[in-house]
Amino acid sequence: MARAKSPEKRAAILEAATHEIAEIGLSASTARIAKRAGVAEGTLFIYFSNKDVLFNELYAELKRETYTALGRNFPVGGSLEERARYVWNSYIDWNSRHPAKGKASSLLHLCAAIEPETRELSSGAKPEIERVLAELRKAPAFRSMPKSFVSSLMRSMQEAVLETIALHPQNRKKLIDAGFAAFWRAVNEQTK
Repeated sequence: MARAKSPEKRAAILEAATHEIAEIGLSASTARIAKRAGVAEGTLFIYFSNKDVLFNELYAELKRETYTALGRNFPVGGSLEERARYVWNSYIDWNSRHPAKGKASSLLHLCAAIEPETRELSSGAKPEIERVLAELRKAPAFRSMPKSFVSSLMRSMQEAVLETIALHPQNRKKLIDAGFAAFWRAVNEQTK
């Protein structure tokens, strides 16, 4: 009879994987992840059959957490600028409070092992965020771009703001405001 899996061990493995990916990158070994989680490497494979499965489940967990956080107080009836600004601020706020999770999520976003089904998981504010991105994609210069261009542009600019905040935390608000202003100018300039 198979032993019941412990939710605490699963959570410890996911937490360890988050920190190992944030520190080492996608080459983080399952041996290091297991050691950091305080379990044997064989135990890790009881919970996740291979590294790709672990990465997919971690990516899904991080996305669910992010979308849930972004879903709080989402200005559903606001203007496009208000909703885009909310996404901008909330993403930066969540990543500032959870830097290891933010970095791991960004790296996993680029990981070829992440299955399309995992990327399509919907939770929290994802539908609202997708509507904002769909409206932003209607800007004339973006219409011929790949679907992912606007979200990649926003994410890249948010990452630049986060990196600069890490170096100059005293200028946090100014950097967040200036970053969004630059993003919004790019959107509006493309519509002229």
